[in-house]
Amino acid sequence: QVQLAESGGSSVQAGGSLRLSCVASGNVYGSYCMGWFRQAPGKEREGVACIYSGGGKPYVDDSVKGRFTVSLDKAKNTLHLQMNSLKPEDTAMYYCAARLPGTCPLLVARLFNYWGQGTQVTVSS
Repeated sequence: QVQLAESGGSSVQAGGSLRLSCVASGNVYGSYCMGWFRQAPGKEREGVACIYSGGGKPYVDDSVKGRFTVSLDKAKNTLHLQMNSLKPEDTAMYYCAARLPGTCPLLVARLFNYWGQGTQVTVSS
């Protein structure tokens, strides 16, 4: 089993920055993919970014490209999401997810088998 714990969500004004973190614990070994999803009220969960433990270029969705950066500290099993130039439309619950074992598939929620509880990000105009 793998447990994921997010942190870093907060309320900020438009144009501000936040850094989300997700610590993975338990049976984290081998190759895996970790990613961030978000879900706003009344909307479907959507993929934001993901990264493969084996290296390679991380994937960032076009909706946040140029503003968000995903990184993985393998030594600490910690995933980060640096969010800059935040917009009100970025307001959502942000979830950390892991696909373990495995590589990074399409950024589709059903392909990830472990999930955190979420951390709320609220951006005011």
